[in-house]
Amino acid sequence: MGKKKAKGSLGMQWFTTGVSTTLVLILLGIVSFFILFAQRLSDSVKENLTVTVLLDGEASRSDIHEFRTALKGERYVYALDYVSKEQALKEQVKAMGSDPSEFLGANPFTASFELRMNALYANSDSLAWITAKLKKNPLVEDVMYQKELVDTVNDNLRRISYVLLGLAVLLALVSFALINNTVRLSIYSGRFVIRTMKLVGASWGFIRRPFMARSFNLGFLSGLLADAVLWGGVHTLLQYDPSLSQYIHVDMLLVVGAAVLLFGLLLTLGCTYVSVNKYLRMKVGDLY
Repeated sequence: MGKKKAKGSLGMQWFTTGVSTTLVLILLGIVSFFILFAQRLSDSVKENLTVTVLLDGEASRSDIHEFRTALKGERYVYALDYVSKEQALKEQVKAMGSDPSEFLGANPFTASFELRMNALYANSDSLAWITAKLKKNPLVEDVMYQKELVDTVNDNLRRISYVLLGLAVLLALVSFALINNTVRLSIYSGRFVIRTMKLVGASWGFIRRPFMARSFNLGFLSGLLADAVLWGGVHTLLQYDPSLSQYIHVDMLLVVGAAVLLFGLLLTLGCTYVSVNKYLRMKVGDLY
């Protein structure tokens, strides 16, 4: 009767540890998800910043085509659109409601390329040398972009990244403390079993093995449950707002899922290893 009660108590403690671990991993997964989501959103915002390359009015079609091909091969170009003189005039007429060529006697606009930059190069330093490089080309009349907007976007995104990173570090420390305490409490109830096995001559590795195996199962199941909750939450989010699918990709979910599972295993196994060793070194008097 006493053994059954002890086993039931031990099982309940491990169950409680599993629930606590799962909840902590869910929180950690949420923060990890938002860090990756923020990075995708940041890249998307940066890739929509436009640099306008005004072309010389005397440039021939063949020269423009050759220049376009060269630009497409540049690592800093994410996408580009060619805007002809005629198209630029149409857009201006639509925007202003009047045709400037009627009172100027000619089309005042020049052909241009609208460049969308790769996220890595969408910052003031990179755009400065890219602008200088483009202006050296005889086909380029001028290069324009909104420097203040670029700086503002990058500053805001940098602040958000720092906040999320700090939150992730803080949560990781809290997660370690919580899981370590719950695992230690679970192993505490088996301290006399550890002592008995030591007395009969069992090696430390043999004594640790069942605890490590149980912790592995605990970490693995907790990680799977946390992943299931996270993926269910993301699915619900996408059902609510399908437009978010452009930022939330399968590879991002796989990274978060793998990180949560790995973190769960490392935490439970590491905490168990440390706690069991603590009781293996403990003297008899300290067990009480």
